[in-house]
Amino acid sequence: MLVLDTEDLPAADRIEAFHAAAVGESGSCAVEQEHPETGVRKKLEVWTFGPLTLFSTHGSGMRVWRTPRHARFDSMNTVSIITQSQGTGAFTWNGHQQHVGPDSLALAHKTAGYEYAWSGTGLSVAFMVDTERLGLPEEQIRTAIPLLQHSAVAPLLLHHIRALHHRADQLSTDPGAEALASATLELTRALIVSVAAGDRTRRQVAEDTLLTRILAYIRAHLTDPGLTPHRIAAAHNISVRTLYRLCEQGGLGLEKWIVRRRLEGARHDLAAPEHAHRTIEAIARSWGFTNPAYFSRRFRQTYGATPRQWRRLHRAAGFPSSGDLA
Repeated sequence: MLVLDTEDLPAADRIEAFHAAAVGESGSCAVEQEHPETGVRKKLEVWTFGPLTLFSTHGSGMRVWRTPRHARFDSMNTVSIITQSQGTGAFTWNGHQQHVGPDSLALAHKTAGYEYAWSGTGLSVAFMVDTERLGLPEEQIRTAIPLLQHSAVAPLLLHHIRALHHRADQLSTDPGAEALASATLELTRALIVSVAAGDRTRRQVAEDTLLTRILAYIRAHLTDPGLTPHRIAAAHNISVRTLYRLCEQGGLGLEKWIVRRRLEGARHDLAAPEHAHRTIEAIARSWGFTNPAYFSRRFRQTYGATPRQWRRLHRAAGFPSSGDLA
């Protein structure tokens, strides 16, 4: 949901408007814009997934910081995971400094204070949740802040956040939004304890979040036609039998779940104007379907229309037409 687009405001009002929006959505903070004399451009979008709030901030460079003093001015005690989809962010906390690029993320605890910045045009996507929702000691959360690069869970959570952001308008209003929030929190707990907890706690959380991590791994590799049960099991150091047992206990069939997620991705791309130039076969292949006839048959069984009919239906609804329809 769009909260602010400074392009709609007079230049003289943009800095104050962005600061008011940032404070209103995420709590007390200080904000400094890069080169305010040359113009501030910001687009702020916010979505709610149950107890979790997802933020997208796109535009010119800036620096935002929170101190313990800021925390005393509001009642929010939150944890945030910060990612940078465009540009390179700079995260600082208690002497720890790190760059946040397309392949990394940062963990921020509001009451501990932190600083985040980027230069030039950037896109930062982050989520925020009450600290108590994680069910972890605050000291453990803070211990994890400088250690995230050592966690094998970080790439899974990063991909998960990117996927949420890519379809946030649709997913945030879906009946499954609460379940997506739960999966996000479980991955965040797994991330923190993987680098900041003792062996016993790590083993317990690893066991509790195993299915969530498996599904996140599958989502991150959906477009790979070489994704097999053996590969998934090996990536998590379990047997194929254990993999199937976990999926059964979670109420899902592994192969059916993978095919359904791939079909959802292909269905989205077939209707999207930015993919109008691509052939149906190319879109199917990009989602791991190597057999066009199998893809068409499964698509029709699932959605009651062929891929060609689906694409034509959405173009008839007003999307621009271009490219090969084969």
